Amino acid sequence: MLFDNRMEIPPALRHFLTEVPQPGRRLFLKMSVASGFALACLPEAALANVPVNNNGTLPANAQPGAFLQIDRDGRITVTVNRLEFGQGVQTALPLILAEELDADWAKVGAKLGTNDPAYADPKFGIHITGGSNSIKNSFVQYRELGARARGMLLQAAAKVWNLPVAQLRTDSSKVIAPDGRQLSYGELADKAMGEMVPQEISLKDAAQFRLIGKATNRLDASDKSHGRQQFGLDVRLPGLLTAVVARPPVFGASIQSLDDSEAIKVQGVRAILRIATDRGGQGVAVIADGYWAALQARNKLKISWDNSKVTKADTTALVQQYRELSKRPGAVKWDADVSKIAKAPHKLQAEFSFPYLAHAPMEPLNCTVAFTGQKAELWMGTQMPGFDGMAAAKVLGIKPEAVKVNAQMAGGGFGRRAVPTADYVAEACAVVKAAIGAGLDAPVKTVWSREDDIRGGYYRPLHLHRAEIGFDQKGNILGWDHTIVGQSIVAGTLFEGMMIKDGIDGTITEGMRDPYDIPMRLQIHHPKVNVPVLWWRSVGSTHTAYVMETLLDEIAVTTGQDPVAYRLKLMADKHPRHAAALKLAVEKSGYGKKLPRGQAWGVAVHESFESVVAYVVVASLQKGKPRLLKVTAGVHCNLAVNPRGVEAQVQGAALMALSTCLPGNAITLKDGVVEQSNFHDYPVARITDMPQIAVHIVASADAPKGMGEPGLPPLAPAFANALARLDKKRQRELPFKFA
Repeated sequence: MLFDNRMEIPPALRHFLTEVPQPGRRLFLKMSVASGFALACLPEAALANVPVNNNGTLPANAQPGAFLQIDRDGRITVTVNRLEFGQGVQTALPLILAEELDADWAKVGAKLGTNDPAYADPKFGIHITGGSNSIKNSFVQYRELGARARGMLLQAAAKVWNLPVAQLRTDSSKVIAPDGRQLSYGELADKAMGEMVPQEISLKDAAQFRLIGKATNRLDASDKSHGRQQFGLDVRLPGLLTAVVARPPVFGASIQSLDDSEAIKVQGVRAILRIATDRGGQGVAVIADGYWAALQARNKLKISWDNSKVTKADTTALVQQYRELSKRPGAVKWDADVSKIAKAPHKLQAEFSFPYLAHAPMEPLNCTVAFTGQKAELWMGTQMPGFDGMAAAKVLGIKPEAVKVNAQMAGGGFGRRAVPTADYVAEACAVVKAAIGAGLDAPVKTVWSREDDIRGGYYRPLHLHRAEIGFDQKGNILGWDHTIVGQSIVAGTLFEGMMIKDGIDGTITEGMRDPYDIPMRLQIHHPKVNVPVLWWRSVGSTHTAYVMETLLDEIAVTTGQDPVAYRLKLMADKHPRHAAALKLAVEKSGYGKKLPRGQAWGVAVHESFESVVAYVVVASLQKGKPRLLKVTAGVHCNLAVNPRGVEAQVQGAALMALSTCLPGNAITLKDGVVEQSNFHDYPVARITDMPQIAVHIVASADAPKGMGEPGLPPLAPAFANALARLDKKRQRELPFKFA
């Protein structure tokens, strides 16, 4: 979501994030635990490691001790270097490590990591869960971690038996001698801690996999199904106080006057304090013994806001502004010759609009902070614990190394927990600092309500597309002139230098043109608007896939061609993964068969984050109400580490994409104020909206790619294409508009 494979972290930023003193010789330290001794690494040892290989010393993110704990009873706990917020990484990464460790999967568990440098992304050198990069970037890393730990266990067993390591083998958490003697990993863990970490290792051939590639239930499924799972919102600390914040209704506004005389009378309220909020604004924090008291007191605050120094965004005016911008020359991404459009036998002109969208995770934002004045510890679901730790340090006035961030299980996020400004974290730290200044020496959990979450930013940007296409009777595209207007999501952030080139934010154009060889001129406008924007699940592909796949479908229909055959013709033989995914979906769906009256087929295929998803859908339109009935997915993500996890991600992404089609699924602003507040006026798809869905994966042994986001982009265009066959109208905006 944030990076692609060509991006590099600037040297200065990489140095700041990763360069700390080198580790000592031995990297496995004895650690006393309730069940005995564990194969583990103390946090301080991991903090002394660097993800850089110097003089043969392994980097921190290659040290098994920072990631693996084996108890005397054989229980294995794998530390996950990402946030788990529904994508299944807390199962997939341990599965990868367990494969090379030859572990008994029934004894494997997982926990989330911290902002310790060991848990930085091995490719980018920063802490990040995003861009569907978790498995893609850590696949080899976790395999090597497992293989190194296995090597240490073998070395320990060889010394016990006085046998060469080469004569020993491992299976199901046991080391086995040639004569059949066995030692469990639990029995060997203490001795293995004294062994050197192998520098050179061999990894399994894919044909030897026992766990990878097999459908596996998630480790967190039972706790979530039975209500036992603890999330960031569930953090409890001794003496914990709860805070809610009254934020300005217009982004960046300040307080003109405050009357808290009635609010302070609410039982349980400890303090009412002014604090700084995001984007230079001001807010009022209500700190109480619990959430209900804090919320009731906030409702009694009488605040007059000063909006005189901020711009008030208005959706209707913005769409008109964007429309005018789309007719002007912009920054050029591609500059193909489009002169043939004028004399083309067929011309197609279209304008598309896509609204602001809230992330609306089921667990609203929250952050718990314990601050002593010298050190701070934070608990929250975060996609960027390193950046959030630095933001906390800045607000609290301490050094970054004095901040520990404990990643908590999160109930969704979709990008909202990866904010370059660290808005909700900085705010929570501002609350704690103010609380201490008011004499409240206690940890504080700052909680956002659902209304706070939907009204408080950040959003998927509003976008407008304008296209003019010329093509012949065979569907050959002679010229495609295209303009996109939308805010940049990285302008003004640390990522601007990496992700904006020639005035164009690369996230706005991802998904355009490919995999089709099209002579396209593409121009971009990035207006500045007082609305905070951010990546939203599948980022630019949320709108580019819709535009590309509905326009190409329209050209196929106009020229009398089957939409599937037309796409395959445009791909030729240059995109075998796209073709394989599309053909698989077509084969499994029964595409082309006669459907009951009032139903129609729809097709779309799209690549995002290096994975391809094709959808063949069946939809109906009854009394003006669209209904998605059946979805068949063809997926090419290379090796599927956990096919059951891939299936779940596609199902969830499809339902989330369906939300974007539903009436009312839009964030609108009037006079600078967000008009929506909760699911009653910002509806999302529910279980009753869920179509029949079947997910099929193209077999591959190539290195895995991401699957957290790719299932979302092609669903809406496939749905729209089916509906167009029923009422002969093309939906040019999301959500759909039917009379």
